[in-house]
Amino acid sequence: MIDYFNTNYPSVESLRLKAKKRLPQFAFEYVDGGCNIEQGLKRNTSDIRRLELLPYYLRDYSDVSMKTTLFGETYDAPFGISPIGLQGLIWPGSPEILAKAAFDHKVPFILSTVSTSPIEKIAEITEGKAWFQLYHPVDDKVTNDILKRCKTAGIKTLVLLSDVPTFAYRPKEIKNGLAMPPKMTLQNIYEIIKSPQWALSTLTHGKPQFETLTKYMPGSMNMHHLAIFMDKTFNGRLNMDKVQRLRDKWDGNMVMKGLSTVEDSDKAIELGLDGIMVSNHGGRQLDAGPSSISVTSDIVAKHKGKLTIMMDSGIRNGPDIARTMAMGTDFTFLGRTFMYGVGALGHKGGYHTINMLKKQLQQVMQQCCCEKPTDFPNHLLKNIWEK
Repeated sequence: MIDYFNTNYPSVESLRLKAKKRLPQFAFEYVDGGCNIEQGLKRNTSDIRRLELLPYYLRDYSDVSMKTTLFGETYDAPFGISPIGLQGLIWPGSPEILAKAAFDHKVPFILSTVSTSPIEKIAEITEGKAWFQLYHPVDDKVTNDILKRCKTAGIKTLVLLSDVPTFAYRPKEIKNGLAMPPKMTLQNIYEIIKSPQWALSTLTHGKPQFETLTKYMPGSMNMHHLAIFMDKTFNGRLNMDKVQRLRDKWDGNMVMKGLSTVEDSDKAIELGLDGIMVSNHGGRQLDAGPSSISVTSDIVAKHKGKLTIMMDSGIRNGPDIARTMAMGTDFTFLGRTFMYGVGALGHKGGYHTINMLKKQLQQVMQQCCCEKPTDFPNHLLKNIWEK
């Protein structure tokens, strides 16, 4: 299974189109969409693809290695799987599918607080090598309990989410009545009937739940009551004091995800964080904000070597990974690409997607005569955002 690659779906777009046919509309639009009119979502990827790489064909060159060391762990490729909420809504068992594939391929998997598998199960699958993304709880008792569960499970890297100070305005989700479980409108019932593989798999697996949070919340809730629960339970807006308290409680690696400015990166260093992930939540929070790649340049210029600099948002394929690494980032993460993979291919989707990305990235490295990911900045034609 680890070498599984379905030649019928050799590109991200082919996976996306298959997932669109296979999933109910409300599930596909949840993972595929952004906020407001989705300009930010589109700009993330289009800006990455404005970058060009130089090949050096007559340079002495041996072979390529994608191995990358991050927080003392050596991974087989410079990319990992971003945290995504409601993964089991897209395809039943998605977190377990992706965590297993990531573990077998030696790349990092990040579990979201609002995903559909519990900390303990994902930690067991990955032998404690998974990362955990924390939505900041209002109640210190909940915070302490989640951190305790992470430590007991062997998780060493905690990711603090900084870019959800408020719920985003996502018209498609509003229209679709997205909830856990989904609101059974006539349209949604029709979409489920049109998606028999998804329906049967969901019936067999059981309806998706916020498994990490079930001990802290009442049963199934519609979108309105879910929003009330989230507002009461989690405070998405971080500040220096909140982060410092978490830093004092957590003795493992701590990363802040969602930063877009040098100013916030300065504060991350002041707080003693081990890494940051430049991100705009995949264009799902602020439609009017800059693309993640466009703000990476200044952050790398000032802080390269002071802490680990990673990026997600807009990265879709191997060439996108290469372009992002060429900007000087230490590592990359992808989200939608992997959800298209499991949406299209189910339990084989994680293995297929990782193998596809590895093949694509390896071809770029060989074509450019780039021996290792840290050499990509030497192949950047021009940093179009350099001031």
